[in-house]
Amino acid sequence: MERCFDLHLYLANWGSRRLMTKLPARLVDRKRLCAFFEGTDGVSLRMVGENVILSISRDELELEDWGDDERWLTATGPLRADLLSGDLRLFYLLWLMAAEMEAIEPNEPEPMSGIGPLTDALEAFARFFGIDYDLVQAATERSAAADRDGASPDMVQRTITAMTDAEKTGLLVRVFDGEPHASAELRAMVRARLQPPAAVAVPRTMAELQARAREIRLAREHREAELAEMQRRLQAEAAEKARQVRLEGILRRGEENVWRDVEDEIARRNPAGYDKAVALLSDLLALAEKQGATEEFHLRLQSIRERHAGKGRFIERLGIAALLR
Repeated sequence: MERCFDLHLYLANWGSRRLMTKLPARLVDRKRLCAFFEGTDGVSLRMVGENVILSISRDELELEDWGDDERWLTATGPLRADLLSGDLRLFYLLWLMAAEMEAIEPNEPEPMSGIGPLTDALEAFARFFGIDYDLVQAATERSAAADRDGASPDMVQRTITAMTDAEKTGLLVRVFDGEPHASAELRAMVRARLQPPAAVAVPRTMAELQARAREIRLAREHREAELAEMQRRLQAEAAEKARQVRLEGILRRGEENVWRDVEDEIARRNPAGYDKAVALLSDLLALAEKQGATEEFHLRLQSIRERHAGKGRFIERLGIAALLR
């Protein structure tokens, strides 16, 4: 039960998403975290004994069927450990989610220098809560390395070396005893003793991120449209080649034989037979158009239609195939 509560993610109902996780209060800078989503509906931090409960919810999402909770719990499972290790990019995603709910002013600067590249768990979180894909991509165009690590490996090593023997011994004993949060607490101690990293770039405002997201969206839609057109063209070319092969087959067999095949298929009086008959008629029409004999084709088709007028399903298929005139 305790393990489940460490990170609990579920679909409350269709269109509603929930995530709750329990974090040791001594490892959480609540003031810093609240700055990410202050005044945002659906996100809260509250003290329960020696722990902090982070609760995230979002309602009225019009999303696809996401499947069972277990799959998404597995995908987002590493988020808790990431938070305890100092990776706060989850809260940047919450800031983006707040912007979608119009809780962020256009001129408000981003809370971190960026969030790229995302982990699989963060990507799963963004998808689960329906955060705009293009807005997330805009945020990932800048790296989060400085915010996430706070310093180079050399700086971290010097900071740990400067710790007292008592501090180092205490941490090692807790690691030996298997205390689950010893590593996270060491990271927290190191971050507290490091100077904040110098800003490498001017923070982007929400308006700038949204403008970049629109550019990304337009470029993506353009690529998707080009791909769809290419696929449509390839399918059309393949269909035309296949049709030419069928028409050559009709010529080799003789048109009269194919007209008899049409009658045989209709006589089966089932959907498969009707579909086959209509397909053969479509090929006969294409051949007639090439030979300039469409009038003769329609006379023979009219005869078939009259003789089989009582077969409603067949007549309906003729209409769908646009063979009737």
